[in-house]
Amino acid sequence: MKSPDARNALKIVDVPLLPVTPQTFEGYGRIVKSFGDEQVEIVPWPARGHRRVEPGTGTGGGITEGDFVMRWQGDELHAHNHAVDGQYVTGWACDPREARREGTRRQREFVLTHEANYHPDGGQVFFPREGKAFVALLAKPTPDDHVRPEDFVAFYCPGDFGIQILPGVWHQPLFPVEDEMTFDDKQGAVHACVRVDFVEEFGTYLRVPLLKP
Repeated sequence: MKSPDARNALKIVDVPLLPVTPQTFEGYGRIVKSFGDEQVEIVPWPARGHRRVEPGTGTGGGITEGDFVMRWQGDELHAHNHAVDGQYVTGWACDPREARREGTRRQREFVLTHEANYHPDGGQVFFPREGKAFVALLAKPTPDDHVRPEDFVAFYCPGDFGIQILPGVWHQPLFPVEDEMTFDDKQGAVHACVRVDFVEEFGTYLRVPLLKP
């Protein structure tokens, strides 16, 4: 059998997986024990020039809530954010070029993902409805948005608490350890997104572990 063309080889950056503690999670978000009690952090809209945004303004977009459903369909991981009516493919259980849309796997050890984004206007609260484990892929805010694949870390969450991802923190929709899970989700209704595409900008995918560290 001939070796594959090196130019077409899948480039991978392995993301370290950490447990969530107040120390490891500092700067990324907050641990949430009650979805109803947690307030979404809203950030005033930034000024474009030297004139300031008037105090008390720039935060009136409000909050939107809804189910956030994560579901594996074969080798593809699909997300449906009902709060903003968004649907996305967020990752794959294998090389995306070989991914199947049907069938199941007994155990997925990782997910490959190609992008991340952040919300400049507010945080996002995720709370697992059925107490299932999940993994959060995050990177802290970066000067002038110069984020790199190596800036990302992953956090293993056992399912007995939720998280709020802080404004400006790079993230992907949370990855389920099982075939499917639903989060209670609330976030800023403006839902501005700044996006990085790892494949387009760096020629690589991030490989995020799903098994408990």
